[in-house]
Amino acid sequence: MHAMESSWFRIFILVGVALLFPAIVECRVRHYKFNVVVKNMTRLCSTKPTVTVNGKFPGPTIYAREEDTVLIKVVNHVKYNVSIHWHGIRQLRTGWADGPAYITQCPIQPGQSYVYNFTVTGQRGTLFWHAHVLWLRSTVHGALVILPKLGVPYPFPKPDHEAVVLLAEWWKSDTEAVINEALKSGLAPNVSDAHTINGHPGPVTNCPSQGGYRLGVAPGKTYMLRVINAALNEELFFKIAGHKMTVVEVDATYVKPFKTDTIVIAPGQTTNVIITADQASGQYMVAASPFMDAPIAVDNQTGTATLHYTGVQTTLATTLTRIPPKNATPVANNFVDSLRSLNSKTFPAKVPQTVDHSLLFTVGLGINPCPSCKPANGSRVVASVNNVTFVMPTTALLQAHFFGIKGVFTTDFPGNPPFAFNYTGTPPANLQTSSGTKLYRLPYNATVQLVLQDTGIVAPENHPIHLHGFNFFAVGRGIGNFNPKTDPKKFNLVDPVERNTIGVPAGGWVAIRFRADNPGVWFMHCHLEVHTTWGLKMAFLVDNGKGPNESLLPPPKDLPKC
Repeated sequence: MHAMESSWFRIFILVGVALLFPAIVECRVRHYKFNVVVKNMTRLCSTKPTVTVNGKFPGPTIYAREEDTVLIKVVNHVKYNVSIHWHGIRQLRTGWADGPAYITQCPIQPGQSYVYNFTVTGQRGTLFWHAHVLWLRSTVHGALVILPKLGVPYPFPKPDHEAVVLLAEWWKSDTEAVINEALKSGLAPNVSDAHTINGHPGPVTNCPSQGGYRLGVAPGKTYMLRVINAALNEELFFKIAGHKMTVVEVDATYVKPFKTDTIVIAPGQTTNVIITADQASGQYMVAASPFMDAPIAVDNQTGTATLHYTGVQTTLATTLTRIPPKNATPVANNFVDSLRSLNSKTFPAKVPQTVDHSLLFTVGLGINPCPSCKPANGSRVVASVNNVTFVMPTTALLQAHFFGIKGVFTTDFPGNPPFAFNYTGTPPANLQTSSGTKLYRLPYNATVQLVLQDTGIVAPENHPIHLHGFNFFAVGRGIGNFNPKTDPKKFNLVDPVERNTIGVPAGGWVAIRFRADNPGVWFMHCHLEVHTTWGLKMAFLVDNGKGPNESLLPPPKDLPKC
C-alpha cells in the first residue's frame, strides 16, 4: 500500500461476528483483498463472539495519500446497527461520510450497506477509524494512515521503517451487556479486564499467557511508531524500556520535535514518535498503563509488548520499564506542555487572531432522579455540557438540517453556563441537569474561541473532548476556574498545538480556537465512551457560505434510513 501511485482507490469493509465475507480493495492500478479469518479471541482469554471488521482485532489498517479520494463500503452482517467514523478526517462539505449515528447519518441496519465517500484534503499523518454507535468501537476500530503526497518529504529525517501501535481495552464480557447493565442500575459500568497493544494484552493474571505483540528492530535503524489510543474510557501512558522517543506529530499534524521517555495519549488521540535502536541488543518491554488523576475506578492492568532486537534469542530476559503511577499528573503535564505546532513556512499554524464567538462550556457529571435505579438509590449518573444532557434524536441531525425537518433539534444551545458557580470547588446543592437536543449555530467562516471548563460535580476528571469536522488550536490551559480577564493574556497565538481531540485537565480548563469553514452539523463529545453515553455531547450547526465551494454537498443516494 505504501507504493500506491493512484489518487483514487476503493476499500470495501465488512463488519461481522466471526466468519465474514471477503472484502476487496481496488484501485486503478492494483487489487487487494482483506482475507477473512474466524476470530474467537483466545489470545485474550475469551471465546465470546466479537464484532470485528474483516474478522480482525484490531481491524485492517487503511492507507491513503493526501488528496486521495476514498470510497469505503461497509456491509453490516451483525445484529446491531453499525456506523463508522473516520476520526480526524475533516470531511470538507462531506458530512454525510463522517459517521456518528443519528448525528450525520442514520446507522447501517443489519443486512444493509453504505459507501463512505470522502477526499483527504490538506491532511497527512496518523488517524484512525472506529464504530460510532453503542459501545461497538471497543473492537471495531483500526488505523488510518495518510501518507504525504508523492515526492513530499516528512519535515524530519525519514525513518528506516514505520509501524502502527494501536492501544485499546478488552472486556471478557460483551461490552453492550456491560453498558446496558450500568444504564439499568444508574451506576458506572465495569472497567475493562485488560489493555492491549495491537490486539495483545501481554501476560494477564488468571489467564494463560499468549505472549504479546513483538516489534522487531535492527541495531542502528530508526523506526516511526504511529501510536493510537482506541481505548473506550482510559487515557494511557506509553513507554519503551531503555529508549527515548522523539515526538514528531499528534493527531495528524506535525509538531516541533522533542524527546521524552513517556507519552500520554487520551482516547481518540494519535502520536507519532521516532525511536532509534541504539541500545544493547536484547529485549525491551513496551508498556501501556492507565493515567487517571481523579478518584475514578480504572483498569489497572498494564498492556505489554516487546521490542526485540533481531538476532537475539527470545529466551533472553526482557529489560523492564518503570510504569508511572496512574495519578502521575506531573508526567502528563510535562508531555502536554511540550507540544507546539511546527509552524514552518510549509506547515504554518493558522491560529485565528480575532474571535467572533467567545464560548464557555462546562463539562462534567451530574445526578438525576431515576426511580427504577434501585442500586443507585433512585438516582442516575449523567453527564452534560453547560448543564445540558444531550438527548440523541431518532432522525439524523444532518438530514433534519438539510431537508428542513422540523422538531428534531433546536439551535438554542447556551454559549455560557446557565448559572455560574465555583466549578472546581464545592459542588452546588442541586446536581441535576436539563435535557435536550440542542445545537449551537455558527455562520460560515466565523472564528470561535471555546473554553472547556471541567467541573467538580461528583468528581473532577480529565475529559478528552473530540470535535468532528475541524482541527483546532489549543491556545491555553490551566487549573482551577478560567479567568476571562487574566488567562487570555497568557494564550499562545503563535505556535499552539493543533489537534482534533484535547484533554480538559481534571479540575481545570483548556481554551481552543478554530474557524468554522466547514458547513454541516458537527458532533463534539467526550471520547470517554461512558461519558458520551451519559450525555456529555453537543453539536455545532455551521451554515453554508455564499461561495461556490462553501455549501454542504447533497446526500448520496444510498444514505441509510432510520
